Amino acid sequence: MKVVTMGVHVLDVLVRPVEAIPEGQGATLVEDIRMTAAGTAGGTALTLAKLGAHVRSAGAIGDDPTGDMLVQLLAKAGIDTEHLVRRADTPTSASVLPIRPNGDRPSLHLLGANITYGLDDVPWDVIAEATHLHLGGPELIGVDAATRILSHAKEHGVVTSVDLLAPGVLGSFEQIATALPYTDHFLPNEDQVLGFTGEDDLLTGVKKLLDAGVGVVAVTRGGDGALLATTEGTETVPAFAIDVVDTTGCGDAFSAGFLRGVSLGRTPREAAVLGSAAAALVARGLGSDHGDFDLAAADQFAATCETRA
Repeated sequence: MKVVTMGVHVLDVLVRPVEAIPEGQGATLVEDIRMTAAGTAGGTALTLAKLGAHVRSAGAIGDDPTGDMLVQLLAKAGIDTEHLVRRADTPTSASVLPIRPNGDRPSLHLLGANITYGLDDVPWDVIAEATHLHLGGPELIGVDAATRILSHAKEHGVVTSVDLLAPGVLGSFEQIATALPYTDHFLPNEDQVLGFTGEDDLLTGVKKLLDAGVGVVAVTRGGDGALLATTEGTETVPAFAIDVVDTTGCGDAFSAGFLRGVSLGRTPREAAVLGSAAAALVARGLGSDHGDFDLAAADQFAATCETRA
């Protein structure tokens, strides 16, 4: 699997556990503070690399110490960072995540350089040489650019996938519609399906995506597992029963596992099981890069861990 993970790259600073922000100049002791690479491209790249894929990342980051750290963390994970462009006038995207004791993760987010990525930055030859292209956050670079990138991939026989960054409340169908016919696998969460399609019912929203040209829709639903949909029908895949430490990066880990399964010729359900296993392994610790596992370990986990349903 030779995959290009293109789009959103973020440096996360995670603090755990946080029940409340101290007032005034107050201070509170915490158990852990970590920095990790993250984002719908960066976080997905981390887990894809663990699962045995050859990963190249592409996107825009700042020419700043935050960007230096992000590149270092990705490179340490075995990811090719050559095609991350550096902006001298825009900071690297970053988030501060105060993780609550139950694993919830409110976010303080700096949008940064991600929104500056454009067609002049795209490594077109690298995409054409890849087996897979994963585009994370197409709504940030604009649907016209996203459509051009995905159509180029399809012209060269590259398997395509798309994940969204924005919450559903900020989404609209116009932000993604023209890119959908070039999307083999669409990997949003439930809130994003409803928000970007403008529908009140999940199945109706999924049908709208399929009717627009998507091949497979795999919707993450947190503890409720995943919903898979094709033009032939829908099915659910339960989540694994684990003690959640932090949900940061779980959606990206699911995407990575799902796509790695696809690359191995697994059925959509089998791919979703691998995605759910990767997400569960990440959720047992702090940050998108948690877990020292590979493909064999993820498959073993999926075969032995109980599910929620």
